[in-house]
Amino acid sequence: MQVTMIVNGDEVTREIEGRLLLVHFLRDVLALTGTHWGCDTSNCGTCVVWLDGEPVKSCTVLAAMAGGHEVRTVEGLAVDGKLDPVQEGFIQCHGLQCGFCTPGMLMTARALLDRNPDPSEGEIREAISGQICRCTGYATIVRSIRWAAVNAASEVTS
Repeated sequence: MQVTMIVNGDEVTREIEGRLLLVHFLRDVLALTGTHWGCDTSNCGTCVVWLDGEPVKSCTVLAAMAGGHEVRTVEGLAVDGKLDPVQEGFIQCHGLQCGFCTPGMLMTARALLDRNPDPSEGEIREAISGQICRCTGYATIVRSIRWAAVNAASEVTS
């Protein structure tokens, strides 16, 4: 079957099998390997992308279901070579170790900050509760997201 969607602002059309998962479409067909594929059970959250502006686990969505919709991956966070504040926060506050969960964390964090520009630690922890990180203990991830919230707010007021 043929599927057409907008991925990171660009329209793409490809022939696919109807059973192809969105995560595999992004990684294997479009070579957007920033989206990771982890658990095969939708538990880990490494594969989070946005579908029409909402975070989804791309291992639970068929590529055909994304047809006619807009998909944003971690590759779409930086704009004109400028890192998103969430990406910068992960650098500044050491929000990653092995980096495997990072793409999903970044996409989830960006969605949170778009809805709530000044989340509390508890709200951040709730937002990322669908993501598994086996390295950091989440403390540096939470600090990274808070850093992004504070610094994005200071960019707006500057």
